[in-house]
Amino acid sequence: MGTPARIERGILVFSIWAALGFLGLGFVLEGFTRNAIALSLLGTAIIMAALGAHIVVNAIFQQGFTTGEATLGAAAYGAMVLVFIVAWLSGGLSSANYLSGIALFGILAIGFIAYLTTRYGLRDAFSRFHPHETSSKETAR
Repeated sequence: MGTPARIERGILVFSIWAALGFLGLGFVLEGFTRNAIALSLLGTAIIMAALGAHIVVNAIFQQGFTTGEATLGAAAYGAMVLVFIVAWLSGGLSSANYLSGIALFGILAIGFIAYLTTRYGLRDAFSRFHPHETSSKETAR
């Protein structure tokens, strides 16, 4: 992909996450503040729409997620899970917030698995995380 196309893709991806990502995060946080599961689920749906739009942009530009995008997504997911676990262990979560958090993390995990399986297929998606090691018998052939 040439430089102009790479810049256009970057601008589109940034715009999607700046608009939909922060809007969804705002609804999730407002749902936590008000103990409103519906608001948190709306925020989760908006975040999933942002992820879907990012995947569409990737398809249009015939590219997958960049290493930086994948790293940022995994780090953000991990940080949110860590904060959720600390809040849960400290007893600072209401039942509505607990259910909202479980729904958010579950839906994001299911979306990630669905992306991998539709993009690479079941076997190749698994191989991306657990590459096959060739035995000495196979390499001797």
